[in-house]
Amino acid sequence: MWLTTSSVGRKVIMSVTGIALVLFLTFHACMNVVVLFSGDAYNMICEFLGSNWYAVAGTAVLVGLIALHFIYAAILTLQNLKARGNSRYAVVETPAKVEWASQNMFVLGLIVCLGLLLHLFNFWANMMGAEFYNGGMALVGEFEATDGAGLIQFTFGNPVYAVLYLVWLAALWFHLSHGFWSAIQTLGVNNKVWFNRWKLIGNVYVTLVMLMFAAVVVYFALGCKPICG
Repeated sequence: MWLTTSSVGRKVIMSVTGIALVLFLTFHACMNVVVLFSGDAYNMICEFLGSNWYAVAGTAVLVGLIALHFIYAAILTLQNLKARGNSRYAVVETPAKVEWASQNMFVLGLIVCLGLLLHLFNFWANMMGAEFYNGGMALVGEFEATDGAGLIQFTFGNPVYAVLYLVWLAALWFHLSHGFWSAIQTLGVNNKVWFNRWKLIGNVYVTLVMLMFAAVVVYFALGCKPICG
């Protein structure tokens, strides 16, 4: 099947899974912004999602998308290294039109994955996971698994975690700002006019999403409380 055996097919899979992950991040960022205004409203969302079958199914789909995206990224990276042969060890000048993010997508992807593991440890394990194996209580503090607002304030109140999350978000911004327009190009938007427009749209869109995440980190790192309690 050409989707799994050809370079173009593999890039299509990476593009589709990448765009799906961007959409999930958009939903997640919008959900997180709620906690700036109301901890109770945010916890209502957490309770609605919780460990219900649709949340578990959604998590399984998300894990599958991430796995596919990472596996095909590794395959394409190894394929490119093999194609370059010994020339990959040569010291060459970086082409002026090649972006830094483009040259370091796999490394950025690894940083993103490490940040994801940290995020799963801090939140998934203390929320959805805790509902399964810890009687509905988070593994840290005395928070209930549905008290997402409390966990966010507790986590980002720790300056080490706050800095680590901001570094993760920076890596994620570089990865997504390149990946967005690269996916659009792979899926057929190749003419110069619309390619440049999509590149601008992608950069603005990704920046707004990352700023929403960063706002939550910085807000609670400064010791602030939800505006409406």
